[in-house]
Amino acid sequence: MEREIGATKRIGLVAHDNKKRDLVEWAHFNREILGRHLLVATGTTGALVEEELGLPVQRLQSGPLGGDQQIGALIAEGQLDMLIFFWDPLEQQPHDPDVKALLRIAVVWNIPVACDRATADFMISSPLMTSGYERKVPDFDAHMNRMIGGA
Repeated sequence: MEREIGATKRIGLVAHDNKKRDLVEWAHFNREILGRHLLVATGTTGALVEEELGLPVQRLQSGPLGGDQQIGALIAEGQLDMLIFFWDPLEQQPHDPDVKALLRIAVVWNIPVACDRATADFMISSPLMTSGYERKVPDFDAHMNRMIGGA
């Protein structure tokens, strides 16, 4: 199965505390491109991007308060097309299970994910950012219809 991603992308933005400044700098450098897309972000990250860039951002809860899970739910519902998540691999987070779940759900639903600035640069400079794209969506029918425990 395929799902059309239009020329206007729905982009999730998330950054751990030690990476927020890096994400804001990256977003500022790419402001013109990001301004053509719909931005969704966890709480503080969204507030910083909105304030510094003057772009509208749909703001969710802070990551540790459920924002990571909200982003994951949007991915599972087909409401996000890509995820920019500047996570801090050197700092243990109290919500590490949520972080792992978010990255897992992005891979499950086959959406592009950038976890660092270099990957985000490659993604945002791709010709696919300005055109449509047929994203392969895994077929989970067999999984959904499986029999469990003889039921």
